[in-house]
Amino acid sequence: MDKCPKCGMLKDLCVCEILDKQGTAKIKIYSTKKKFKKLVTIVEGIDKAQLSSTAKELKNKLACGGTAKEGIIILQGNHKNKVAGILMKLGYPEESIEVS
Repeated sequence: MDKCPKCGMLKDLCVCEILDKQGTAKIKIYSTKKKFKKLVTIVEGIDKAQLSSTAKELKNKLACGGTAKEGIIILQGNHKNKVAGILMKLGYPEESIEVS
């Protein structure tokens, strides 16, 4: 049986991941231009423990490339209108997501 490294409970009973998503941190989503005037979508404010798995899920659902580094997720293309809905389906609370 696997145990959670944070709380020590069995993985099936652990709620650490859900509690991390319900933190008080604001998630900011916005678009900006990078090299050669290409648009990218930036997602800031996701917990570092969830960063790579959330980035992988976003890239998969949006069918785009991207990366997760230095506490932010960078997605290729302008997806700011779609990202909020996907994050809510992943369990992030709607009131903590800010699209600008």
